[in-house]
Amino acid sequence: MKPDERITTNKPGPKTYDVRLWLATALPILMAEGFYLMLAHADVLLLQLFRPPEDVAIYYAAAKTLALVSFVHFAIAATTAHRFARFHATGDREGLATFLRQAIRWTFWPSLVACALLLAAGQPLLRLFGPDFAGGYHLMFILAIGLLARAAVGPMERLLNVLGHQRMAAFACATAFATNVALCLLLIPTLGAAGAAIATAAALLTESAALFVVARRRLGVSLWGRRA
Repeated sequence: MKPDERITTNKPGPKTYDVRLWLATALPILMAEGFYLMLAHADVLLLQLFRPPEDVAIYYAAAKTLALVSFVHFAIAATTAHRFARFHATGDREGLATFLRQAIRWTFWPSLVACALLLAAGQPLLRLFGPDFAGGYHLMFILAIGLLARAAVGPMERLLNVLGHQRMAAFACATAFATNVALCLLLIPTLGAAGAAIATAAALLTESAALFVVARRRLGVSLWGRRA
């Protein structure tokens, strides 16, 4: 029998669809992404309810200039998720813990360097938008705290999704979003743009702390040191 004939005689196997499992897995991931997307824009939307357009523009310029740091987190998360899945599928918990710590270091240290460079060049960069935008320079320092806190736990959300803890990842994102909205409503009327920056940084700190706790309790790993 010729090779092409052997291929044509193969019949596809039976197909099964577990819609319930698919929904139980996909919906928490969708919710986590949705909450994080809302978190990324809630500060600006709420700021414009209380402050004039000039303040909103200055805050937006400062926040989005520093947001370049987030590309480090995105790049590491995109390139490590499949390796998390491989370690989990083979049952290599020690290898998974070691690789997780490596991924965190790959995320945190480049993010720290990127933050330092952007903060050092912050005023000239903001002046590119206009002379008045340099007034938002101090906001970049506040927002940097939240971004570095998120970088300190690395691609933890992706890891939780891969290992079947997507509900906890969604809960962490939902908590961060709720924290951001509550603090924005509380702080913006009195502190203005600085209140929005504090609220956003606090929200990212909340998310990072929640992911850290889940990693230790559910996975039994320490993010920076030895296995817990």
